[in-house]
Amino acid sequence: MAGVKGQVQKRGVERRRAMVDAAIELFARQGVRGTGVAAIAERAGVTPSALIHHFGSKDGLVRAVLEEADRRALERLSARPGDEPTLVQAFDWFLRDAEHTAAAERELAALHTTLTAENLEPGSVLHTWFRDRGRALRSHLVSLFTRAAADGSARADLDPAVLAAEAAAFIEGAHLLWLLDPEQVNLTAVHRSYFDGLLARLRP
Repeated sequence: MAGVKGQVQKRGVERRRAMVDAAIELFARQGVRGTGVAAIAERAGVTPSALIHHFGSKDGLVRAVLEEADRRALERLSARPGDEPTLVQAFDWFLRDAEHTAAAERELAALHTTLTAENLEPGSVLHTWFRDRGRALRSHLVSLFTRAAADGSARADLDPAVLAAEAAAFIEGAHLLWLLDPEQVNLTAVHRSYFDGLLARLRP
């Protein structure tokens, strides 16, 4: 029975992944508003009711897509949520993520930016998700800068919260500029320049 249960669970995971992959593809091509549950289900080879069973609603599927994007980024960088990188390691993560995004993840980046703009108002479906994700990123950055000041690898007279907001704003803004004008904005080069300059500014 244990073997059968394991096979069923594996098929469930594979089916869920197929639905998320189908949603990523269609959302990127047609937009979230222009993509119906039936089209995603057909692309994934399942029924609409099966999709709703897994995610509860289309909004639940959108949230799963965003969570999958974050999961892929952590996996790609060999990073875990509880890691405590040095300044150099963390800045290298951001640079490598920008390199990968520019090369292979424009659709996901565009989807993330569009959904952020669509959910700025409190009460919108994904407002809390994006707000909390932003807070989590800034919290990790505050911890990074605080650790660096404590171990002597960064100046102690700079405000970690301000630095965190600045770095987060750069990342969001750089992606937006690149999405609007990829022929003129080199996402990787801009990231390298910013984080090299920030590292120099932080040195004691």
